[in-house]
Amino acid sequence: MKQTVISLFVKRTISPLFNKVLLFCAVAFLIGGLAVPVQAGGIKVAAVFETPIEEPWVNQIHVALLQAKKEMGIEYTWSESVKSADFARIMREYAENGYQLITGDSFGAERIARRVARDYPQVSFVFGSGIGPAEPNFGVFDNWIHEPAYLSGMIAGKMTKTNILGVVAAMPIPEVNRLSNAFCSGAKEVNKNVRCRFSFIGSFFDPPKAKEAALAQIEAGADVLYAERFGVIEACNEKGVLAISNMSDQSSLGPDTVITGPVWDMWPTIKHVVTLVKAGVPTAQDFGGFSYMGKGGSYLAPYHNWDSKLPAAVKAMVEKRKAEMLDGTF
Repeated sequence: MKQTVISLFVKRTISPLFNKVLLFCAVAFLIGGLAVPVQAGGIKVAAVFETPIEEPWVNQIHVALLQAKKEMGIEYTWSESVKSADFARIMREYAENGYQLITGDSFGAERIARRVARDYPQVSFVFGSGIGPAEPNFGVFDNWIHEPAYLSGMIAGKMTKTNILGVVAAMPIPEVNRLSNAFCSGAKEVNKNVRCRFSFIGSFFDPPKAKEAALAQIEAGADVLYAERFGVIEACNEKGVLAISNMSDQSSLGPDTVITGPVWDMWPTIKHVVTLVKAGVPTAQDFGGFSYMGKGGSYLAPYHNWDSKLPAAVKAMVEKRKAEMLDGTF
């Protein structure tokens, strides 16, 4: 509308010099309400995490922010294990202390995070969320790693001897179901006889409870487990069954147990968001697409010790399906 009003005054009879002056004024008028570019150097970034930093989901965000500190010169600090009762206070403290970008996970504090963001329109807030972005300054992302989860399921479907796969997950919410279902769908593509058993521990971070659920799955016959939550691999190590890790490369936790698993790389997301904030571009966007394999935001973890033990036919099958995912034919 602003452009239309201005254009009414731009006539062919106006001098070229006046045209240039008018155009300059119009552009200044149009961008006046947008975010202002920050200093050329680094920006101040804070993260607010609901779980301990070692929990794989938040750890992947943390690792990407540390990379941004090293490569993009940001000033970075964080708060972990933040309870809902403290979430708003900590967010406000960061906002009032000059932080230009505040990020983290808000699945357990959606309303709180969004309410605080409305009070600080000059600050960019970009959080892990199951809901869409909100103008003017609340952006979202999520772990869209269902593609490598599917590939992991294909491997599990070929490696199981009992045809029973166990999934130990946080809770039956869309973000968790997306990965669990992708894993089982991949397994069933290559093994029609496979059955998936699901256990939900009711928490995003409770390793002892996850281990207990995994042991119950193994007792019920599962011989390959998808460790959607932290703690499952320990049970697999003890019982000598196979595991598929989640979020990060966790081979070091069980070199002879963990075959592979979907890895979430938050660097493409964080790099893009920090670039936008430094340029003064509003960040009320959905950045979930940066977690797709095609954007470099997710991939299948290296096989490590399993590179020589995994059948060549299985590896070839996975590579073929991966290529089809990347070129859009699957």
